[in-house]
Amino acid sequence: MREEVIFRMESAYREDFEVKSYHFGGPEKTMCIIGNMRGNEIQQLYIAGQMVRTLKRFEEEGRFIRRHGVTVIPCANPYSVNVGKRFWAMDNSDINRMYPGYNKGETTQRIAAGIFEKIQGYRFGVQFSSFYMPGDFVSHVRMMKTDYEDTGLAQLFGMPFVVLRKPVPFDTTTLNFNWQVWDTKAFSLYSRSTEKIDKKGADMAIAAVCRFLSRMNVLNYNVYGGYESTVLLEEELVSLRSTASGLYIPHVKSFDSVERGQILADIIDPLTGVTVAQTEAPEDGIVFFAKDSPLVMENETLFKIVNKLHK
Repeated sequence: MREEVIFRMESAYREDFEVKSYHFGGPEKTMCIIGNMRGNEIQQLYIAGQMVRTLKRFEEEGRFIRRHGVTVIPCANPYSVNVGKRFWAMDNSDINRMYPGYNKGETTQRIAAGIFEKIQGYRFGVQFSSFYMPGDFVSHVRMMKTDYEDTGLAQLFGMPFVVLRKPVPFDTTTLNFNWQVWDTKAFSLYSRSTEKIDKKGADMAIAAVCRFLSRMNVLNYNVYGGYESTVLLEEELVSLRSTASGLYIPHVKSFDSVERGQILADIIDPLTGVTVAQTEAPEDGIVFFAKDSPLVMENETLFKIVNKLHK
C-alpha cells in the first residue's frame, strides 16, 4: 500500500486541507475509487475505508494479477465532514458540481481540478455516491447516457439494478460525466444509506467492486455471483406522491414486491390520528425508493416503483 497526498491547500487558521489516496497492486491505472465528496456522506466514507482495508489484505496475499493497480481516495472533502455540512461550508458549493475544475477559480473549483488531474487516465472509475433524495432505496449502479457508457460492464458488479440517466446541462460538471468524457469507464455505486452506517449495505458495495475486479481479471479472488442486474432508464421509475400532509406511516420498504392496488403507506392527521390519505401501488412491481422520514408535505415523493417487474 502506498499513501500519497494528491491535493493540499494551505489554511491560515486550521489544519491544511489534504486529500489522500491509497494505491494497491502494480503501476497500471486500472481502477480509481472515490468515497465521499460531501460532508454528510458518512456511509460512503465508511465503504471507502473498508475498501482500503480489504485491498491492503489482498495485496499482502498477492491477489493482484500482473501489473494491475487500484487507487482509493476515501475522502475528498474532509473539511465538510468535520463541520457536519453536506456542501462546502463557506459558500455552500458542491465539489461534485465543479468538474473538471479550474485551478485558478473558486475554492471548490480548485479542489476539483487538483483531484481530477490525479485521477485521469484510469481504465475504470467508481464513485460511492449518495442519492439526491433522503430515504431508503435499492443498492444499484448508476450511469449517465453520454454515448460512452457500457451497461454490460456495469452488470459485472452484480447489483440488483443498473440505472441509466439522461444528463441535463447541470450534470456536465459531475465527476461521473467528466470521467466518461476523458475516456474512463465511470460507475456510481449507491448504497442504501448516507448519513448513517449500514454495514450490510457497505458489505454489498465492497463485494460488488471485488466481483467486478475479479471478473475483469484484476484480482485472483472468488466471490459469489451476485444479481443478474436489470437495466432500466430513470424515467421508467414511477413516482408516487403524497396527496396530503401529516405523519407518514409506510407499510413497505425498498426492494419489496408490491401488487396493484396494495396500500403502501398511510398519512395520518397528527392531532386526531385519523387517516387522511393512502398511497396505492398503480401496478405490480418492486419498490426502488421509499421515503423514511416521519413528516410528509403534500405532493412530496413517497415512493419510486419499478412497474411490471417481479422478484
